[in-house]
Amino acid sequence: MDFSQYTFKPAVHRNKDVILVIFPFKQHLVQQFRERFTSAKWSKTNKAWYLPDIPAVRKALNIEQRPFITKQLPKIAPVNQTALIRYYDQLRLKALSPNTIRIYIAEFVHLLQLIKNYPVDELTPKKLKDYFLYCVYQEKMGERKMNGKINAIKFYFEKVLYRPQLFFDIPRPKKPVTLPKMLAKSEVAKLFKQVENLKHRIALELCYGLGLRVSEVVAIKLNDIDSSRMVVHIRSAKGKKDRMVPLPVTLLPKLRKYYREYNPKEYLLEGRYGGQYSRGSIQKVFKEAMKRAGIKKNIGVHGLRHSYATHLLESGTDMRFIQELLGHSSIKTTQVYTKVTPRSLANIESPLDSL
Repeated sequence: MDFSQYTFKPAVHRNKDVILVIFPFKQHLVQQFRERFTSAKWSKTNKAWYLPDIPAVRKALNIEQRPFITKQLPKIAPVNQTALIRYYDQLRLKALSPNTIRIYIAEFVHLLQLIKNYPVDELTPKKLKDYFLYCVYQEKMGERKMNGKINAIKFYFEKVLYRPQLFFDIPRPKKPVTLPKMLAKSEVAKLFKQVENLKHRIALELCYGLGLRVSEVVAIKLNDIDSSRMVVHIRSAKGKKDRMVPLPVTLLPKLRKYYREYNPKEYLLEGRYGGQYSRGSIQKVFKEAMKRAGIKKNIGVHGLRHSYATHLLESGTDMRFIQELLGHSSIKTTQVYTKVTPRSLANIESPLDSL
């Protein structure tokens, strides 16, 4: 497709951000555009074809990505917009992951929206404590959410305004100690039988068969898979760490069949317009498969990673090896699986049995 024949214009259509595609009405231009973007729609109002304004589409059209911050600025008062821009710039300078930046920005914007026209730089420790109390008692935020929020607000005052750390003496809510949610092997097998779509099946089998986070699954590129060594290179995962994980023998022929049918260009799992497949789509596939399988457990797709670790431990795999496969920095994180492993629990005899 020769992009020089087309003009791309960001716009709003039916309250959604879109990119209008404008070009002379010539049959061959229409044909090559429709062949490349089969889901493009026609707008009678704008008298032009349009595509959703998302990063994958901008990349496919070879146009500049829209800065993440532009959607957030209209949500807050002008008095604090400069503060948000400085905050965003500092987050990027610290080279934090895109997901961390997105979460931090959302937490900071929440604060800025509540204080409205009050300058954020003038907030005192007392006002900040009042804000956190509001989050706990009025918005009913849990311990994990609050810890993340405190980290995000601390970053602004300590890393952007360079206030001393003692300035922000906020007590931390204690994190609840919860056990990982998992599925039995029979439940995993039952779950997979409900997924007929090959792409969806591959996504879920990568989560379970390699013990991957969803963010790691969608980030796998074609050249990360080494079928000769039967390993997959997981790049820049949580903590910006790389690791190698073994590729299950049963998954390789499915991957080859998938490649022939879908012909991905860069990422193993790609969206409609190229680029990474949506993490939310994989979560939705998992939830629908759980429902069809009749499994009532309250568990997300991350439970497949927990199941992978637990089943390895049950089969006698060394704890240190599981730690490396999962990419955990500390063995203590991996040891939590011993609390849900029947093999280890079975060795404990209740005093009732000795009476």
